[in-house]
Amino acid sequence: MHVGILGGTGPAGRGVALRLAQGGVRVTLGSREAERAVQVAGQLVARWPGELNLAIDGAGNEGAAQAEVVVVATPWDSAIATVKALRQPLEGKVVVSMANALVKEGREMLALVPPRGSVAAAVQATLPASLVAAAFHHLPASEMEDLHSGLEADVLVCSDHADATSVTMGLIDLMVGLRPLHVGSLNQAAAIEAFTAVCITLNMRHKAHSTVRMAGI
Repeated sequence: MHVGILGGTGPAGRGVALRLAQGGVRVTLGSREAERAVQVAGQLVARWPGELNLAIDGAGNEGAAQAEVVVVATPWDSAIATVKALRQPLEGKVVVSMANALVKEGREMLALVPPRGSVAAAVQATLPASLVAAAFHHLPASEMEDLHSGLEADVLVCSDHADATSVTMGLIDLMVGLRPLHVGSLNQAAAIEAFTAVCITLNMRHKAHSTVRMAGI
């Protein structure tokens, strides 16, 4: 499996890339600047010399969009412009949206209501020929980037497409410490994305790296 990550040089994208590569997935980090993506990919591999199977390279976002599955890890306010420019290479593919529309106010993160109610829904509207899923919203980036952190977390997955749900959950199953949970249609993305504001605010107030774990399942 080959996964491309649009905007993959940021903390969230780097963490997902490392966990996927650790699970045996080939990953291409994408960026508006290809040279930056190549540099960051090299740094990630060099940081974990003991993980001999890390297959991470870098390219422009156009190159990352050529992968079989594509993750959107850009800031939320540039996600739509990014995928719109890549509509053709993303056609027919599973596209995973992990962006959250948030704004910091004082010591809190607040959730915004983007057009169509969620970033994921807006991505799906922009990519009508793609199979969009929402996932990876509540994961602390610093813990994801540390392959020895002992991270354990549930990842909530929603989509209107059975294939997108299956593929996304299959990838999460490969990532050490993560458990995928299917929570329904893409309508659920609004609540999932907004709850990220609560998670980040808790971590800010308690100087922690908490995760979401659903008991009883």
